[in-house]
Amino acid sequence: MRVLLDECLPRRLKRELPDHDVKTALEMGWAGKRNGDLLELAEREFDVFLTVDSNLEHQQNLARFAIAVIVLIAPSNRFTDLQPLMQRVLASIALVKKGQALLISGDGKTG
Repeated sequence: MRVLLDECLPRRLKRELPDHDVKTALEMGWAGKRNGDLLELAEREFDVFLTVDSNLEHQQNLARFAIAVIVLIAPSNRFTDLQPLMQRVLASIALVKKGQALLISGDGKTG
């Protein structure tokens, strides 16, 4: 899978997604893009967008984008808070549907 990490995520998360083609928004030259613009760019080159922006699904009509979104729910966007969620991301990455958001939280809930 081709995965885009939101600019607010630690770059080190790339290593937590072996066997996937992972880039950051910064690497793509997309830092500072608004969510709608970022999703329009990302859907052309990526299958999944990984973020901590829990408001994204309320701010954007995700059904109009040909990209799946995984939202990590954690106390912060620090690597130490996000890394424990990555096993569930790996298990879910092939299941999440384009145009939808999947929330993965530290309390063991996925939805």
